[in-house]
Amino acid sequence: MLKTTALKTAALAIAGAGFLGLVQPASAQDVGACLITKTDINPFFVKMREGATAKAEELGISLSTYAGKVDGDHETQVQAIETCIVSGAKGILLTASDTKAIVPAVKKARDAGLLVIALDTPLEPIDAADATFATDNFKAGELVGQWAAKTLGDEAANAKIALLDLSPSQPSVDVLRDQGFLTGFGIDTKDPNMIGDEDDARIVGNDVTSGNEEGGREAMENLLQRDPDINVVYTINEPAAAGAYEALSSFGKTEGVLIVSVDGGCPGVQNVKEGIIGATSQQYPLLMASLGVEAIAKYAETGELPEPSPGLDFFNTGVTLVTDQPVEGVESISSDEGLERCWG
Repeated sequence: MLKTTALKTAALAIAGAGFLGLVQPASAQDVGACLITKTDINPFFVKMREGATAKAEELGISLSTYAGKVDGDHETQVQAIETCIVSGAKGILLTASDTKAIVPAVKKARDAGLLVIALDTPLEPIDAADATFATDNFKAGELVGQWAAKTLGDEAANAKIALLDLSPSQPSVDVLRDQGFLTGFGIDTKDPNMIGDEDDARIVGNDVTSGNEEGGREAMENLLQRDPDINVVYTINEPAAAGAYEALSSFGKTEGVLIVSVDGGCPGVQNVKEGIIGATSQQYPLLMASLGVEAIAKYAETGELPEPSPGLDFFNTGVTLVTDQPVEGVESISSDEGLERCWG
């Protein structure tokens, strides 16, 4: 299974290189690019910055990096876009905190001739950016939802589910993972573009975490007060999952509770190995960022825009389920294999 998955990952990377073309460092001289992330402390965005920085150095591109103070800091991201326009950058790589409100600033950048690529988090609408390089976030949620349902078996019909989401603004990455999880678990999502409108009695409730450990702990505490018998916990990412586990521990409720998440960072995969997280969907931020820098270099050289993956409206950088409790019908790798390719 490792060999098959590794070959898929290699093929994906080769496909990415193919669609971008081979960019020689000399052709990128005097090209400026910007990376704007949600925060600069989440390991996912740290790895994204590392990947972009390494590729920019390789190609001779001048890279400027910016980040919000916290997840959800929309105004700082708008200011960063304006700075990138004024600086004469050729392109922007953006993980938007508010995928709707950022669109006017992105339009201003595109109108000024900059290539804007959304990383990880599609804008709303997705074509507000020139391209999107991302995990299939719906698939990431769906994989952990399928795993949780199959792990519970017949008891899935009696599950009590807590959903620990990202933010009240419901950015696209938040919606896609949440709705993917519910779909994988077998729950009718009603409006697939909205979190929280479901009427399935198994859902105890939703709360937001800001994608960090403290937020995960507080959200889990809130939902445990609503129902102390929660036995399935979906989290937007692994820091939120770590916080949820802390809250469960403080309530003496860790036994018999399945926690699932999305990210695949090294701390999160280690938590899978230790049994804190049952399963997580691993994504590849370094690949997203490095391909994004290549795309900006290609655009600066030829004016060519990147193309999405066949059949999709974004370029898919891959996702793999990581668990030490595999279930039939859901392809996965072990935590040891996940640690070999994790980040953070």
